[in-house]
Amino acid sequence: AMLGCALLLPTVLGEDCPSQCSCWSLGEPWGTRVDCSSRGLRALPALPHRTRSLHLHNNSLASIPAGALDSLGHLQELQLWDNPWHCDCHILYLKLWLQDFSAPALARLRCASPAPLRMKPLGQLTGNDLGVCTRLLPTKCLQFFWRDLILIAGAVVTLLLVAWALKLSKKLVCQLRLGRRLRRSIPKTC
Repeated sequence: AMLGCALLLPTVLGEDCPSQCSCWSLGEPWGTRVDCSSRGLRALPALPHRTRSLHLHNNSLASIPAGALDSLGHLQELQLWDNPWHCDCHILYLKLWLQDFSAPALARLRCASPAPLRMKPLGQLTGNDLGVCTRLLPTKCLQFFWRDLILIAGAVVTLLLVAWALKLSKKLVCQLRLGRRLRRSIPKTC
């Protein structure tokens, strides 16, 4: 009976746990609880892949890098409130990720900066609020436009060459057939 009780108690993890955080195993099927709250974090640490519960509240996080939470497939609880979120286009990843993950968690987050968005709920941000992103977007779109245009032109040229080669090969086949046959009637396929 004593062994059964010991297995139910959380055990501290060492290797996967970020040095700034505390981690507890919730047991093999349940994953890991990671507590990084109130640690003065300015950046998201590398997290264990089996993180089930993540506490990042009361830190100095201004944004979460795009893709940083995508590998946490076991995550079921996330606390991010009480961070000074900087609401520019870099916050879009977090907003969209939280829309899928947890509407209540998103509802608790408020912008700390820039000044016009101070105290605005992150979930209520619109494209108009993030005007900087529209200035960044055309340059990136233009790069994709030229790349795509070159790819399309290459595909069209390739198709034209294939069509020309097929037409030329059909003529050659017809000429070879005509050369072998010494008949006067010309096949209708040529």
